[in-house]
Amino acid sequence: MRYRSEFQRAVVDLWSECNLIVPQNDPVVDIQKKVDYQPELFFVALLDGHVVGSVMAGYEGHRGWLNYVAVLPDYQDQGYGRKLVEKAVAELKKIGCLKVNLEVRKSNSSVIDFYLHLGFKDNKIVGLGKRLG
Repeated sequence: MRYRSEFQRAVVDLWSECNLIVPQNDPVVDIQKKVDYQPELFFVALLDGHVVGSVMAGYEGHRGWLNYVAVLPDYQDQGYGRKLVEKAVAELKKIGCLKVNLEVRKSNSSVIDFYLHLGFKDNKIVGLGKRLG
């Protein structure tokens, strides 16, 4: 389902439990930026009305990106992550996206295996970034 503002606390807690929050990123600010830009590409997985997963997708006209893909540890390996990724990819495809990228910390080997199982490939590239703020 699409993200709604009443899910904010649960989403921040989810990201925290999944170790996705880093000091340089304020999750509330990241959520607001997504709500302000392409909110239709922000999804949550619900079980009995409770947030158990999330994915933020984005498209800039050339490639799509997946961010904040997370599933609560007690609900991992039950298909929620796969369904979230498939939903995000399907929505990106609808708007003309031909390739989806994502970044995973090298130390997170189980998550890398998850994406490989879903058909993602190691692009054999070096990811570079520059903080602007």
